Amino acid sequence: MDEHEFRKHADAALEALRKRLLELSDEFEFEVEGEGEKLELQFEDQDETRFVISPNTAARQIWISALSTSFKLGWSDAASAFVMEKTGETLTAVMSRILTQQMGTAVTV
Repeated sequence: MDEHEFRKHADAALEALRKRLLELSDEFEFEVEGEGEKLELQFEDQDETRFVISPNTAARQIWISALSTSFKLGWSDAASAFVMEKTGETLTAVMSRILTQQMGTAVTV
């Protein structure tokens, strides 16, 4: 995949994710900051937990830094989505899992 195609897929995925996270942010009490190049989620907990979601153009992946872990997702033509190779989870599935873990209650992205 060339850089232009990666950017097109990444921009669309991050914009859709941003919109969904904004819908969830009031209910689950977190802030969504940024657009395009990087999204940050800031949680209202005593540790001031932060999740960072950003494209890595050189690797052609979307990286999520959350819960002391780095999640790396590459584009899958078969799934038409960014997917974590190790688990087969899509971007929204990974975000649902880590938000559920962070919030202590089921969150569906």
